[in-house]
Amino acid sequence: MILNSLFTHQRTGNHPATSASRTDFQRDFDRIIFSASFRRLQNKTQVFPLPGSVFVHNRLTHSLEVSSVGRSLGSAMGDFIFNNFKGDLDDNAQNFYQHNLHNVIAAACLCHDVGNPAFGHSGEDAIASYFEKNEKDLKGKFNEKEWADLVNFEGNANAIRVLTHQQTGKDEGGTQLTYTTLASIAKYPCEAIAKKKGVIHRKKFGFFQNEKETFLNIAKSVDLKQESEDPTIFKRHPFVWLVEAADDICYNIIDMEDAHRLGIVSTSDCENLFLELIKSEDGNAKRVEDKLAILTNANERISYLRAKVINALINKSIQIYQDCFIDILDGTLDKALLDIFKIDNPSLQEIENFSIDKIYNHKNVIEIENAGYNVMYELLDHFIPSILTSKEERKSYDKMALKLLPKQFLYEDGSDYQKVLGVIDFVSGMTDNFATDLYRKIKGIDIGMTM
Repeated sequence: MILNSLFTHQRTGNHPATSASRTDFQRDFDRIIFSASFRRLQNKTQVFPLPGSVFVHNRLTHSLEVSSVGRSLGSAMGDFIFNNFKGDLDDNAQNFYQHNLHNVIAAACLCHDVGNPAFGHSGEDAIASYFEKNEKDLKGKFNEKEWADLVNFEGNANAIRVLTHQQTGKDEGGTQLTYTTLASIAKYPCEAIAKKKGVIHRKKFGFFQNEKETFLNIAKSVDLKQESEDPTIFKRHPFVWLVEAADDICYNIIDMEDAHRLGIVSTSDCENLFLELIKSEDGNAKRVEDKLAILTNANERISYLRAKVINALINKSIQIYQDCFIDILDGTLDKALLDIFKIDNPSLQEIENFSIDKIYNHKNVIEIENAGYNVMYELLDHFIPSILTSKEERKSYDKMALKLLPKQFLYEDGSDYQKVLGVIDFVSGMTDNFATDLYRKIKGIDIGMTM
């Protein structure tokens, strides 16, 4: 039974056995919480510019909330699997689904965004565009698969690298998470040349060539179904759908709440959209309306409705996951859980359409995306030509530029591909403020001693 082989206690790197009271999957959660890559998310844009006079979500607070929702989904599905498939589960699996699935989903949700660069999706676009625009000078230095990684730079693939790659002078295995948690964030378990629009597990890609062997080890250890060997394509791990649902629930709803706090969305518009979804899914919606009659503070009303909407979407995601469980195990489900929900209930699609029109295209959001794109592009342009110049041919400008690269990101004995990935590691790991400050300094906008 595949349910017995979907998880493993094996982790990346050198990890001696421990008698710690925590389970391996609880240790994953704790390792992520205390990691530098997770801590940096506190100054990475979620949607709205940071910082501001009104506290809105950044990547860290978003990840914490996604983890909370994911824990609820994992707990419910652990009970479902244990109660409905107990006869097919060995003793180890019974213990896992009863007591640890929710820890895996919570940990995976916590680290699902650690590969995202500063400035949201515009940061991703800047990295990919840099290589596209400099194809004439750069493409010949890489093989076909390496080049595909660079021109399709993807935060999901970068997360696998951030969590598993051994940087210069650091320990083997990166954050040293279990293969189970790592498999649970792999929404697109294929290499870059296998990308294909319209195919849910190939919409983007899930690992760089440098981490391909690591990913193959992950896939083998948790029994991922392989669709193709060359190009490498796997079906999604069944736990991925829960992590994806938790993320979709949070960003669809909480971006609306942030926009309301910033005055971008009116109280009436936000209330009406949230209430429509609640009424369509809650048989006792009158209780919600009675509660609203008591609340007079606009922000409190929206916060209350946000909680009710998230609860409704959690319950719906659990139901859909259970209904589609065999297809998920078989690798044949071709729609995200909330996309299935939208087919029968247009209320969430209305929220999404409203968000695209009024929030994601708002002037402040577009300004930060444009600024962030330029910052990230220029930082790459400062370092990459220098790192690709041989030591013997480097001018003083190249040497000065590379002095700004911390040693853990320098792979002077590696291939051109590995050298470039080191630069991308440095730039993509930057916070919004750090990237902006460094950009201003190297461009001569800010000159002088700062501590």
